[in-house]
Amino acid sequence: MILPIIGYFLVTVGVIFLFLGALGVFRMPDIYSRLQAGTKATTLGALSVIIGIGCLEPDWFTKTLVIAVFIGVSNPISSHALARAAHRSGIMPNTGLDNIDEYAEAEDKNKAEVSFAKASETKVENEAKEGENTL
Repeated sequence: MILPIIGYFLVTVGVIFLFLGALGVFRMPDIYSRLQAGTKATTLGALSVIIGIGCLEPDWFTKTLVIAVFIGVSNPISSHALARAAHRSGIMPNTGLDNIDEYAEAEDKNKAEVSFAKASETKVENEAKEGENTL
């Protein structure tokens, strides 16, 4: 008796979140805001709808739980990959303020450290070869 009520409640909440996620994707100004609105709202909406269907059909609950776990893991990962690809292609957020790109600064610092490490490694290898040649 209580399980169908919980199921209908979860489906209703999920549909509302899915609608708000779609509205956020439509209304937000740049790709990063759209990704945030779309990912957070649609993940919660899809999880609610799927678990609600599992409550309405108890025989399907284990299947819906597996699907919910997959969506809960894959949606944030795909959103992160899309945001990172957008950033690497040079799309900047539309903030209207000075765009301070801390990620690019950290990436440049990391590249400098890697190139320094490679240069040091090459120097050590060359010195080792010279030492072998002098013997």
